[in-house]
Amino acid sequence: MLLVMPAFSLAAGLVPCGGAKEPACDFNTLMALVNMLINFVLYYMAIPIAAIMFVYAGFELVSSGGSTEKRGIAQKVFTNAVIGLIIAAAAWLIVKTLLSILGYNGAWIGF
Repeated sequence: MLLVMPAFSLAAGLVPCGGAKEPACDFNTLMALVNMLINFVLYYMAIPIAAIMFVYAGFELVSSGGSTEKRGIAQKVFTNAVIGLIIAAAAWLIVKTLLSILGYNGAWIGF
């Protein structure tokens, strides 16, 4: 059943072109697809996961009870969450820079 379900969904709304009663695929629809993917990954995955990790690191720090091992774990989790957010922001910046070099100036991405 799990192998057949993707065939029924047909990427419901993910690809904004090429289907029945939809425009043909071109560069602008590709950019719309990239925009949807970036918004999903950045806003609906990276930021909430980082917030959860910050809460977890804070809980570990508060409940450490003076244990240097627990404080070290909390510091490591906090550092990794910050590094993950920096990587996500850098990826957004790299994609935006590459597309501006390629000549696409549409207001499609992010902010």
